[in-house]
Amino acid sequence: MVKQKHVGVIGAGISGLAAAKAFAARGHTVTIIERSGDLGGVWEPARSYPDVQTQSPKDLYRYTDKAMPASYPEWPKGPQVHAYLKDYARDHGLERAMRFGTTVTAMTRRADGKAGWTLALRNPDGRDSREDFDFVAICTGQFNEPQTLTLPGEDGFKAKGGQILHSSQYNDSGLAKDRRIVVLGGSKSATDLVVNAVNSGAKEVTLVYREPVWRIPYFIGGLINFKRILYIRAQEEMFPSWGIGPLARLAHALAKPLVWVNWRGLESLLKLQLKLRKCDMVPKERIEDGVNCSVPIATPGFFPMVADGRIKAVRGSFDRYDGTGIVTTGGQRIDADIAVLAIGYKLGVPFLPDEYRAKLVDPDGQYRLYRLIANPDLPDMGFVGFNSSFCTVLCADLAANWLVRYADGQLKQQPTAAQMRDNIEMMLHFKRVERPAAGVYGGLCVAPYHYKHFDELIADIGATTRRRNPLAEKFTPPDADAYARFLASAPQYKAA
Repeated sequence: MVKQKHVGVIGAGISGLAAAKAFAARGHTVTIIERSGDLGGVWEPARSYPDVQTQSPKDLYRYTDKAMPASYPEWPKGPQVHAYLKDYARDHGLERAMRFGTTVTAMTRRADGKAGWTLALRNPDGRDSREDFDFVAICTGQFNEPQTLTLPGEDGFKAKGGQILHSSQYNDSGLAKDRRIVVLGGSKSATDLVVNAVNSGAKEVTLVYREPVWRIPYFIGGLINFKRILYIRAQEEMFPSWGIGPLARLAHALAKPLVWVNWRGLESLLKLQLKLRKCDMVPKERIEDGVNCSVPIATPGFFPMVADGRIKAVRGSFDRYDGTGIVTTGGQRIDADIAVLAIGYKLGVPFLPDEYRAKLVDPDGQYRLYRLIANPDLPDMGFVGFNSSFCTVLCADLAANWLVRYADGQLKQQPTAAQMRDNIEMMLHFKRVERPAAGVYGGLCVAPYHYKHFDELIADIGATTRRRNPLAEKFTPPDADAYARFLASAPQYKAA
């Protein structure tokens, strides 16, 4: 057995539950610190907007050791995901480890000379306290602190009865009835909200967005579940990845014409299926140049509503508020009762000391994380859920299983600090130079390289079972049950 640690897990969302389960299963004492009043992260009911549902099918949005209920639809709704997470926490006895309403305000290295960190905590009663941990798993993810936008005229807009909400605050469909709703943003949450506003009886609905982006329907061509096209290893291999040699580069060069035809065919199909020309929403960018975690799913009903005028789509951004309206950067004035800012979240770890934050994030915003999980210059610390993807839960699960072994020195391929730094530099070069699309969200995105990322984690862990049937491995999406078998085949812990 390895030496038992007291592990602080910051965040009780998808990644926090994965980390807590992984460490607890190895005999460590776990404390989960969550600033809100419930678990679930973005799926906490208080933070969820109406009609929110997963972008990924349920068999890809799950932990390796727990499938979603068979009664759930292919794309579960927010309350269903929250119930699944509650059940997962209950299954693994994590509820008793949770401290809700508790905020981490700062962290420092332990003053007693022992390994680990001291967390400064703001407790539910407002009292401040400090607590030592041998290891800290930061699981706050990329959807933690809502992004803000302060513009001229806000006070006047509010004085005349206008409301300004972040998308996470729009959690009641009744807000839209008989009111003029203007949503800023181009993400799936933005299109979900305008569709919900139309269906909720809004008087007028307007979406203000910068540029059209490629959106993927749940069923491509109306027939094929998009997971069977975009989530397969064969499609992933069309993208040159990191660390490949001359022969692989030559193969990519030879296949380039066929790959080009593949993407142009998909673009033509999407233009026809979604009526992008009629909506004046044909993207300028080639679809393959923007495949990453920012590719949104097409909200059902969105494009038909734009086409028939129920949703007015305006290119630009908010410039200022003007009395009872909003003026866009293009000079257009839009009457509004409620402005909804679907502009995402701030990326960062605000409670980390500046000296350590400088080791974690480069000046251009790129994160220095080996396997998107650990940094050799941040000892006794790891990150779960920072390896964002279309398979968020599976990514967090595998990262958590990797991290507990890394923390205990039990990876089959335990990297040295020098190896980690060299790999980080190689990955940063890949994201900055070879594929800039991989640099979104601070480089914390594995899409479209799910399989390669999973291969690396599984190899580090030491799984002896690494493949399914060759055809299934090539042409079907990731299988959480298969990854459970891979993890089970890894070596057992060595004696300390």
